[in-house]
Amino acid sequence: MRTLERLDEKLGLVPGVAVTQLGAIDASQGREDLFVQQRPAVLERLTHVARIQSAESSNAIEGIVAPAARIRALIDEGAEPQNRSEAEIAGYRAVLDLVHRSAPGMPLTPEVVLQMHRDLYGFTGIPGGRWKGVENHIEEVLPGGTRRIVFRTVPAAAVPDQMRDLHGLTRSALAEGRHHRLLVTGTYVLDFLCIHPFLDGNGRMSRLLTLLMLYRAGYGVGRYVSVERIIEQTKDSYYAALRASSDGWHTGEHDPWPWLGYFLGTLVAAYGEFEQRVGMLGARGAKTEAIAEFVASLPAGHVFRVADVRRIAGGASDSHISKVLAGLRARGLIEPRGRGRGAAWERSDLPGDVA
Repeated sequence: MRTLERLDEKLGLVPGVAVTQLGAIDASQGREDLFVQQRPAVLERLTHVARIQSAESSNAIEGIVAPAARIRALIDEGAEPQNRSEAEIAGYRAVLDLVHRSAPGMPLTPEVVLQMHRDLYGFTGIPGGRWKGVENHIEEVLPGGTRRIVFRTVPAAAVPDQMRDLHGLTRSALAEGRHHRLLVTGTYVLDFLCIHPFLDGNGRMSRLLTLLMLYRAGYGVGRYVSVERIIEQTKDSYYAALRASSDGWHTGEHDPWPWLGYFLGTLVAAYGEFEQRVGMLGARGAKTEAIAEFVASLPAGHVFRVADVRRIAGGASDSHISKVLAGLRARGLIEPRGRGRGAAWERSDLPGDVA
């Protein structure tokens, strides 16, 4: 909460680039409302893809991975997890769905954060929903295997009070309205990560809480575009910005703007992708859109079958599916694997956008 307790000082002079970013995000947010009214079917398909990508990417940032087919089974079908990594991914899916479904009615309190953390670990057999009981400083591994502390997080004994203050200060800042609500959101996430209130799961919780606060502030882009995937794709910049803004945090001498610049840039990218996808999908037939978006969501090397496409394409005939897949093959985006009843397709690793 070292940023929030000095918010007027820390956010007093907003850099010009941040002003531009905030203006672009707010303009896109206004168009988002229009898209929701005019193209609900398109947005439903975007939601389906983003949900899978978010659960996959947020866990991958922390080194938690699983085969693409298993991730789809866990997210789309609610499959039973078969190992610890799958249990972590299933837990993220559960909390992600909770936020998508209930964000407007979820108060910003430490109790809600504890509930979300408990559910994050709900499939693992590990008790969640508890503040850390021991220190968990952030370390890096140096050449040769030695470790070095790069940031000392808040002591375990101080976490309950700091989390109470963090949420009280955030609610007050949002209610007072002196600072843009996105800057308050980014500041909350920075202070949360510096407190590091849990023994494990802090990074994933920060991304779920980001989504929750964006919803509550009126920005729904995280439903349609995976912000977590954008973070995964830029994780070097993510860690560099976090490190720059956490330097001096304990004494209040830190600079939050490297982190806030990264945070706002992520949202600019998310809204840019959102508008591109809505425009792109709205220009084609609904079933063709659904097939193209399904293939776009697959990682390189993923193998799928026509039966998988049927479930996504909502009643498209096999002849239409074959035509669309042939077009994607002609563009070098998928390759056939096998013939006859065992025929399948593989997502190419060639550059380019399915859309």
